[in-house]
Amino acid sequence: MNLSKHTARYAIPAAAIAAVSTLAVAHPVSAAAPAAVDFRSVAGGPAKPLGALGPLTDLVIQRILVGDQVAASKFGTDSPIEDPVREAQVLEQVRAQADASGVDPDEAGRFFSDQITASKIVQQGLFDRWTSHPEEAPTTRPDLAEIREQLDRLTVALLDELERTQAVRGKPVSCAVQQSLANLTGAATEHLDALHRRALTEATHSVCRLGE
Repeated sequence: MNLSKHTARYAIPAAAIAAVSTLAVAHPVSAAAPAAVDFRSVAGGPAKPLGALGPLTDLVIQRILVGDQVAASKFGTDSPIEDPVREAQVLEQVRAQADASGVDPDEAGRFFSDQITASKIVQQGLFDRWTSHPEEAPTTRPDLAEIREQLDRLTVALLDELERTQAVRGKPVSCAVQQSLANLTGAATEHLDALHRRALTEATHSVCRLGE
């Protein structure tokens, strides 16, 4: 990952950060309705979550959206949403990878536990939706093995961002503003519905405690 280019891509004028940060604080991300703001004009480029935690939040959203594929692969089968054995294996692997990546294993464990919970929120929500509205249920079943490969790649990228943002996440007040900014703009640009916004809140709720 080219961090200098990656960082430059997300750099925005201070005035823009202040304006959108004020919006984020005054109007927290709501599951009731998406924000009607075009952040492409603010960022001056492709729509992405803004601010110092934008790249991390972008990856979190990608992982949440993979949860849709997980749900589609399991719906109508005997595969459960809750899989404690598999979850424990994932967290054990993450802790080992975190140590090698310069991230505290306990912090990484808490963060990825939130990612797993967020995915289960999405899966359960979609199961309920598809059960109530069978016409909306998926007609194809994604390969769970391929999905896990996607998740493995996202794990590596997320650990890289956790390491890169340690200084930001270690300052609770400014981190909270940055996370609100990233969540608000990320949810808007990805047009997340109430279910996926709720998952995003869960997936990022411990980010600003990781560096304390």
